[in-house]
Amino acid sequence: MAQDTPAQASITSADVARLAGVSRATVSFVLNDTQGHRVSESTRARVLSAAKDLGYVPHAAARSLRAGRSNLVLMPASISAIGRLVSDWVDDLHSELDRHGYTTVLHAGRFPDPVSAARSWAELRPAAVLALDGDGLTVQAADLLRRAGVRGLLAFASRPMEGMHTVAFDHADIGTAAAEHLIRRGRSRIGVVMPQERGLDSFARPRLAGAQGVAAQHMATVTPVELAYTRESAGALAKRWTSLDLDSVFAFNDEYAALLMHALQAEGITIPDDVAIVGSDDLVLSALQQPPLTTVRLQLPSAAFIADTLHDLIEKGTAPPVPGIETVLVQRRTS
Repeated sequence: MAQDTPAQASITSADVARLAGVSRATVSFVLNDTQGHRVSESTRARVLSAAKDLGYVPHAAARSLRAGRSNLVLMPASISAIGRLVSDWVDDLHSELDRHGYTTVLHAGRFPDPVSAARSWAELRPAAVLALDGDGLTVQAADLLRRAGVRGLLAFASRPMEGMHTVAFDHADIGTAAAEHLIRRGRSRIGVVMPQERGLDSFARPRLAGAQGVAAQHMATVTPVELAYTRESAGALAKRWTSLDLDSVFAFNDEYAALLMHALQAEGITIPDDVAIVGSDDLVLSALQQPPLTTVRLQLPSAAFIADTLHDLIEKGTAPPVPGIETVLVQRRTS
């Protein structure tokens, strides 16, 4: 019978101090790069070498307690909700926040209500929370985060959020732009793709509402069409497409648009003669499709601007306004 291996004691700053022949306070000054405490270069080198040899990793929570705050920027987001456009932007944001000394953490938990979500985020004591789906927050959630010491609260939302710095972004504008274009091109029976992947519903519903609002002002109809991001789902939808009697589709984003377009073409449905298609995000792949894909481009604020804004909110409690996200219709040959 195998014996349990005893747990190895974790390496502490005391071990580093002992190996380097210095005090624990000196280890703390060196590893935390504490300003105002002079440590000779030779002593600094000994401490860093000892920490490396022992494999010592500073305790983030303890360091936060000493500093009075963490260096975490928490970003609530479902992984499936981060498409290619946003994922590239988030990568840039990670780099820009790292420039300010912050670590970005994606939090993909599911919660019954905004206050429960905020309570879970607050337990991590982040310096800031950046909510890409700010419309899902409430005044109560923002208040809870502030009382927990979160200094930077920034939300992408369709309306100003009390207690939060807000970047204007209404997903309905995307559906509006797509539907307006399709109607101008003579289409009147518009399908709107509703992705079945977890986390996308909060983005898809307002896009659908935007398209419905435009259709209501014209002699046009909008039909929600469910689609999972799989070849099987797209193939099944394409096989029954003619029964839906739709002459066009706003496909949520470029990735779903490309998937559906290839499935429709495999069934002998021609684009755009039989069906006009509009995507969103203006990804590189959209211009490479055959035919090239019409799309809605999103003018996002730069990652550097958002990082600077979060840093100002954390350090000063205030920051200049951030320009809202604008939509631009890019017409190509699918419409």
